[in-house]
Order: sequence, then C-alpha cells, then structure tokens
Amino acid sequence: MTNTSMNMRGKIIFYEERNFQGRHYECMSDCSDMTSYLSRCHSCRVESGCFMVYDRPNYMGNQYFMRRGEYADYMSMMGMRESIRSCRMIPMHRGQFRMKIYERENFGGQSNEMMDDCDNIMDRYRMNDCQSCHVMDGHWLMYEQPNYRGRMMYMRPGEYRSFRDMGMSGMRWMSMRRITDSCN
Repeated sequence: MTNTSMNMRGKIIFYEERNFQGRHYECMSDCSDMTSYLSRCHSCRVESGCFMVYDRPNYMGNQYFMRRGEYADYMSMMGMRESIRSCRMIPMHRGQFRMKIYERENFGGQSNEMMDDCDNIMDRYRMNDCQSCHVMDGHWLMYEQPNYRGRMMYMRPGEYRSFRDMGMSGMRWMSMRRITDSCN
C-alpha cells in the first residue's frame, strides 16, 4: 500500500432519522449526491477518519467538519437548517503543512506563509482579510471568525485564486487550522 492509500481509510454512516434510526447509507469515499441513497439525513456516525459534509449536492453550501464520533441529532447540534446532501472524505496527511494566504484575490496584496495553526490572522500577520490562498502541503480548515469559530471551508492542496468565485462571496477568513491525524 502506498502512503496515500493507507491514509485514505474512513467510514461514515448516515441515517435518515435522529438517534441512528431508519434507513442508513455507509460511505467510505466521496459522495457528490446522497439523495439517491437517502431522502434525508438527521444523524450520522463516523467510525474512522474525518469527513466534510455539505448541505447541498456537489460539495456546495455550508460545510461541517466531522471527526470520529456519534452525531445523534447533528442538525440541532450544529445549527444546520438542511439535511446533509454530499460528503467528502479527508485523507490523512503525514508530513509538513504549508499554505500561503493572500489579502486579495488572484494572490494579490500582503501574503504570509503558514506552517501551523493560526487562531487570528489580524493579530499574527496584521491582515484584516484573506481572499485567496495556495495550499502546498496538507489539508486545512479556514474559519470566518478568529479562534476557529463560525462557518468553515475545507482546503486541500491546490491554488484558490478567488473565494468569491467559489460561492463564498462576502465571507472573511480569519483563522486557519491544519487537519492532522489526531482526528482519528
């Protein structure tokens, strides 16, 4: 097994009703549209790995990070208004983490390279906004408020020239956290 395939293991089970009742769907990879498997989803259990779940198909809408555990009524617990409609498994990354954040779209304005968590970009870098980034290594969560609060967005390796073009118009990203293997 390669290092990547060893780090790709994960399993999440979605249930139509609260408290793990009703029909269920087991998932061990990405699923862009769960409506063909379940009419709704009100609880889930993450048996291994970490996942991002989305309230719209095709990995769109509000995102929620789920680590190993039981979520008997995640909708009220997380303040979700809609059911889970898609999910993405987050591969575990072993090695260094690197991301460069930019104040403006298209990698413009002030920039800073990060290798660890940042609870407040204003305090640490004197940046009052982050509108593009380049994730070189690892997987990250970006939060709209300092101290890892508010809505979040999952960032995997790649270039992100404009968060506005990703459907995140009007949002400011103020803190970032690495997704480490401690979520197993």
